[in-house]
Amino acid sequence: MQIPKYQKIAIAIKDKIIDGEYRAGTLLPTEKQLQVQYDVSRHTIRQAMEILVNDGFAVKRKGAGSYVSNAFLSKSSQKQVKKIGVIVTYLSDYIFPSIIRGIETVLRENGYSLILASTNNNHEEERRCLEMMLDQEVQGLIIEPTKSNTFNPNLSYYSLLKKKKIPTLMINARYEELNIPFISIDDTKSGFIATEYLLEHGHQDIALITKIDDLQGKLRMKGYIKAFEEHDTVFKGEYIYTFSTESRNAVVNQVVEHIEMGTLDVTAIVCYNDEIAYDLNKKLRNIDYKIPEDISLIGEDNSILSRLEDTLLTTTSHPQEDLGMKAANWIVKAIQDGVEGDSIILDTSIIERNSVKALN
Repeated sequence: MQIPKYQKIAIAIKDKIIDGEYRAGTLLPTEKQLQVQYDVSRHTIRQAMEILVNDGFAVKRKGAGSYVSNAFLSKSSQKQVKKIGVIVTYLSDYIFPSIIRGIETVLRENGYSLILASTNNNHEEERRCLEMMLDQEVQGLIIEPTKSNTFNPNLSYYSLLKKKKIPTLMINARYEELNIPFISIDDTKSGFIATEYLLEHGHQDIALITKIDDLQGKLRMKGYIKAFEEHDTVFKGEYIYTFSTESRNAVVNQVVEHIEMGTLDVTAIVCYNDEIAYDLNKKLRNIDYKIPEDISLIGEDNSILSRLEDTLLTTTSHPQEDLGMKAANWIVKAIQDGVEGDSIILDTSIIERNSVKALN
């Protein structure tokens, strides 16, 4: 389970405080001692200690080191330790840092600590994450579903969360089998407006590369098809390329190969997200295709990757930090009021840059 080392260390020290191994008012091991004990860098230990201080488990005394907080170990302050679990598919990649930043901002303001974990879009890892959150006795859970367009063997864990009355909110996608509130952008609209933008700029031979094991990919494909229907134009099934978590790179390479061989004769490509468009842009340049002169690309999500190359990517908006803040506000309100709110679908729009060429 891909939890950052500093968070694992913070959890381990918290457990020792709760179990009484480190008693109230006593001096915690020095940074050097913790470095040796956990075999990590000084920076990692400092990050872990910052969590302990922020969560009320420790206090720093200038020139004397860090001590176990007396306030935390009192009965009244134990009740004040409020934990929210956040499970995402990936911690460091793509849009997730912005979403997590939004969540952290709201939780900090409301006195909640954050327990973070990732599944790497793997069901076995998701199960471990859910078990860890239950062991940590989180008061609420924000989770991005794992492979949300496939059968999930962990569905019973979500029934257990409901039985334990732990408010749970899905982000970015949902499990259609479960009646759990969610917050996401309008993925069908995202796929629709990306495709419509190309159609309105004179393109008709438009390929789609989309993810098939996550619900977002299915909904964005639905939007792609809807755009053709509303423009009274027939799309070609052979122009749709689908990939799973495991086959992503192979499918992107396949698209480039088909373009180079001339078996994929399109003027534009709608990509599942900016990450796919970014990789495709680089690979097409390697075979001397220019964007947008030879082929137009459009991404989705407005991530940092859409602005890294000389060719700035036309994409669809995704209010990542705002989504995180809304999710955190939802979970805090559900805990405090004892009533879960409704699902939230955020609007999206086209962000025009220079990766699309208008055709006569």
